[in-house]
Amino acid sequence: MRRFFYATSNDTNNAENTTYSRLSTLSIGANVELTENIVHHWCRVLRANVGDQGVLFDGFGGEYQVQLQTISKKHATVTLLAHIEDDRSASVLTKIGLVMSRGERMDYAIQKSTELGVTAIQLLSSHHGEVNLKPAQVEKKLAHWQQVAIAACEQCGLNRPPLILAPISIHDWLAKVADNNQETVVSPIVTTLSQDAYYHRLQQPADLRMQLSVPALGQPAMPELLPVTLKQSTPYIELLIGPEGGLSDDECQQASELGFHPWQIGPRVLRTETAPVVALATLHALSH
Repeated sequence: MRRFFYATSNDTNNAENTTYSRLSTLSIGANVELTENIVHHWCRVLRANVGDQGVLFDGFGGEYQVQLQTISKKHATVTLLAHIEDDRSASVLTKIGLVMSRGERMDYAIQKSTELGVTAIQLLSSHHGEVNLKPAQVEKKLAHWQQVAIAACEQCGLNRPPLILAPISIHDWLAKVADNNQETVVSPIVTTLSQDAYYHRLQQPADLRMQLSVPALGQPAMPELLPVTLKQSTPYIELLIGPEGGLSDDECQQASELGFHPWQIGPRVLRTETAPVVALATLHALSH
C-alpha cells in the first residue's frame, strides 16, 4: 500500500495554513481530512479512487491503515481502519553534522541517511565547503531537504522522519556543542513534530562524537570507545562529516577539542555524499 506523511502543521502546499490533528487523538473508524500534499499526490498524480487503501504516518509513532472515502477537486477524506505500533526506528540514535554539497549529491546524502535511520542532520557550512546559502535561500532549501527526507520515509517504511536542521557555520555549531546549546531551527512542516519526546534526546550531550577523517599517525582507525558505546541501550552518536575539500586544520582542531574522535572507515577517501551512508551502515552493523 502507498504510504504518506500526514503533516500536522504547515503542509508546504497548504495555502490556508490549516493545522491538522495528530492521528493518535482520533478514534479508529473516524473520518480524516487529508492534507493538500496527500490529495495532490495520491488522488491526482496516482489517480486513487474511493475505496483504495493506504498508510498514513504523522511522525508521532506508528502508522495508520486508511481507506479513501470521498474525493473532490481540492479535498479528500479517509477512514482510519487500524493503528500499527511499529516505528522501525534505528537502534542507534544519530545526528550528523553534514557540510552542505551541491545539487543531487546533497539530496542523495539526505535520502540515503534517512533510509538508514538517521535521527537528525545538522546542515553546516565550512571553510572548504561548496555551499553558503544566502538568508533568503534558507527557508526554501530547508523545506526541500526536509521533503527529501520525508519522501525517503514514505518509501522505506520509517515512521519517524529525521529532523533537517537549518544551516549554520561549523564553528558556530561546535560552539553550541561546547555550550550544550542545542537550540535548533527546522522547517515549518516538522515544527510541531520536533517538540515530541522522541527527539528530546537530541537536546542532550551525545554518548560519543566522531569526525570522519584520516587518523593521525599511530591513531587507531576506529575509536576505542565505539564498541563500548554501541553496547548501551539506544546509544546516541554525533558524526561530523566535512566537504569534498575536507575540514580545515582549525575546524579539525576545534572538533577534536570537543571530543570528536577521528574515524576512518576503510583505506579509501569517501565522497561527502557516500560518507554518511557508509558510516550509518557500519554503526548499525556493529551494533547487532
